Amino acid sequence: MIFHPTVMALFAGSILVSFMILYSASYAFQILRKWDLQSGSELQLNLERKTYLISTLLAYAFGFELLSFFLFVFTADQVHTFFVGAMCAAGSLYANDYGYPTLIVKLVNFLLAGIWLVMNYVDNRGYDYPLIKTKSVFLLLLVPLILLETFLQANYFLRLKPNIITSCCGTLFSTDTLTLPSELGFLSGIGTNAVFYLVLLLTIGTGAFYILKGKGAYLFSAASATAFAVSVVAIFSFVSCYIYELPTHHCPFCILQKEYGYIGYLIYVTLLGGAIAGLSVGVLMPFRKIKSLAEILPNVQRRLAMTSSTLFLVFTTIVTIEILLSGLVLEA
Repeated sequence: MIFHPTVMALFAGSILVSFMILYSASYAFQILRKWDLQSGSELQLNLERKTYLISTLLAYAFGFELLSFFLFVFTADQVHTFFVGAMCAAGSLYANDYGYPTLIVKLVNFLLAGIWLVMNYVDNRGYDYPLIKTKSVFLLLLVPLILLETFLQANYFLRLKPNIITSCCGTLFSTDTLTLPSELGFLSGIGTNAVFYLVLLLTIGTGAFYILKGKGAYLFSAASATAFAVSVVAIFSFVSCYIYELPTHHCPFCILQKEYGYIGYLIYVTLLGGAIAGLSVGVLMPFRKIKSLAEILPNVQRRLAMTSSTLFLVFTTIVTIEILLSGLVLEA
């Protein structure tokens, strides 16, 4: 299993990212303790030079972190043929105790890495490294999460045994089983659909309001977080059913397969992208008082709000088209 090409890529990438993160973290400690832009000392000049190197390293590291989430899901789906009972990534991830924890930690790191990259972009636009200490704190908070992801992912792949009999998604996400994902299947109906569309409409609306008026940044970020959570529930509860045209099939992974035109990747990319951009609008709000960012930040936030609103709109449109074209009719 370890010699599968994408597994090897994930192994190599996670180890490299971990080393890059640890190397960068060592300088983050120095920046938090000794950074003084008014000083002309050799240490300060060295830290300023290293800042460009660290920013570049972390941009590549976190860029890979974004890609690795989808590569991990893709790999889990590809290797399901090695396990008896598995029909998609759901069964592969259930093959040992490390699959789903790895997926959850990767999802958290995906969102946090995206926000860090936005902060890094803003910091590079300022002339006096305005967010250098904030980025350093953020990086130090991410270190244990990245290392945990590397540990979990390594254990997941190393402990995979082809002779394992695992469960298929039909069993894991069946409403007859007592698990959280399966319980979400009971939420399907007109009421759940209405909540889903209402939350997405409010999110896009608050985004449009912020773009036009420049007000309500925190409200829009909160709406984006809510829209992300509600959309994940909706995918489990009814969106997947419409795509499969089966009222009992709630799997969030089968939509990534060729039989369904790989539509799942577009759904998840737009949803995750919208969440990162939307959350970043609120995260950046406290820094608008910084002199070097006073003129830059409002425009960046508006572009982020526009990106987030557009991605949520595309996500909603895709889901709506899938529902309208489906031959399935779910009862209230």
